[in-house]
Amino acid sequence: MSYNNPINHLRIKHIEIMKINQSGFREYDARWLYPKDIDAEGIEELGKGLGTQIIKKTKKTNPKIIVGHDYRSYSEEVKSALKKGLISTGCNIEDIGLSITPCVYFAQFKLNSDAIAMVTASHNENGWTGVKMGIEKGLTHAPDEMNELKEITLNKKFLNGKGSTKDIKNFQKIYIQDLIKKNKINKKIKAVVACGNGTAGIFAPEILKEIGCEVIELDCKLDFTFPKYNPNPEDLKMLNAISKCVKENNADIGFGFDGDGDRVGVVDDKGYEVFADKIGLLIARNLSENHKKSKFIVDVKSTGLYIRDEVLIKNNCKTIYWKTGHSHIKRKVNKEKALAGFEKSGHFFFNKPIGYGYDDGISSAIQICHLLNTENKKISIMINNLPKTFQSPTMAPFCKDEEKYQVVDILVKQIQEIKNKNIKIDNQLIKEILTVNGVRFVLEDGSWGLVRASSNKPSLVVVTESSSSDNGKKKIFDFIDNLLQKTGKIGKYDQKI
Repeated sequence: MSYNNPINHLRIKHIEIMKINQSGFREYDARWLYPKDIDAEGIEELGKGLGTQIIKKTKKTNPKIIVGHDYRSYSEEVKSALKKGLISTGCNIEDIGLSITPCVYFAQFKLNSDAIAMVTASHNENGWTGVKMGIEKGLTHAPDEMNELKEITLNKKFLNGKGSTKDIKNFQKIYIQDLIKKNKINKKIKAVVACGNGTAGIFAPEILKEIGCEVIELDCKLDFTFPKYNPNPEDLKMLNAISKCVKENNADIGFGFDGDGDRVGVVDDKGYEVFADKIGLLIARNLSENHKKSKFIVDVKSTGLYIRDEVLIKNNCKTIYWKTGHSHIKRKVNKEKALAGFEKSGHFFFNKPIGYGYDDGISSAIQICHLLNTENKKISIMINNLPKTFQSPTMAPFCKDEEKYQVVDILVKQIQEIKNKNIKIDNQLIKEILTVNGVRFVLEDGSWGLVRASSNKPSLVVVTESSSSDNGKKKIFDFIDNLLQKTGKIGKYDQKI
């Protein structure tokens, strides 16, 4: 098997100097420091590239594109340049204004558009900008689409046309009401709602109040300087602030939303962070009671508990482990017609009849409220009732971009050989090897280890989980680290166990 970089290294001929750093074309979205790595002219070129791509894909002369932007001080300026490029190719723009990303995704269904483009750098620090984009409803660009967009844009293979733009007023209210009307809960849940002064602040508190929660707002006032911390539910500063607020207010749960509202982090009633993969398992259990024989998609960094969960087994549900990354999970949910997908980073995806298949942090929080409403138990008790596992954090050893995929290839072959020779790890044989995204090997008791290449920086990703002990988790890590060190291609870890 060859584990090649999904964004191919393009041989791009010399072009006129244009401020658009090609490294900004990521695996499933585009991000740059603005205006350092891309300026307004570069953004306009990106719009031309995206417009050309959409016209070719849809085979329409004047496709309809939904556009929105987040609350950063320069996002409207970026959006204006992007629209200019889109219009020059013949695209007709419908601009819904200040939005979270899921609101733009929703607009594609509600306004029946051909594509979407959301100007956001999500939870990145100020100075960053970017675009999340998609053509097929409910899906966003994956590596093939990003590679194609990169080639069109940097080689200036643009179509020329005459497009238009119009503003869609108050669309945010339509999105808000859609979530409220179908999600009323009976139990009064006291919820801390933290938005890090990001754009979710004008959506999440209102929606959760209206479905029936008692909401305690934390940093929900819009402030593009992000005065306390970045709106990132994996950021310890944000999690600590939510934890403190939950304990001070004796709240049932704390929700933390990222900068563009497509992810949610969870703090339990005791003030402890709950990993998203465990929350996903609780939601899957709850949904499976009314949706038997369903499929669930989880990323390869997620807990192994899904496979052997007694509730999911009883309800004849199947779990598929798939590639990490919101575009990958979204597409797999769509292809498999799965009921839901869960990614450890906090992207949750709910398909029909619950949602439209895309990731929406507020919709995810609502499903957790339904879980609390149905179970009538504290979230901490539900988590403690799950079989105990010992999970490592995500660890990232440095590895050059041009070498990281080859290193993963080496480990795939070595681990396969170890399995074939019945060599034991932590006194157990390897039972299964999964290579859809790097290599994840599963031991006899369900413990596992993962090595994959990071999709957006020069590093690998290492995660381990033991079903028995912290020591077991460490032994699996030591086994992986020993193989990595022998390659001679590994640098310093960002953190270690």
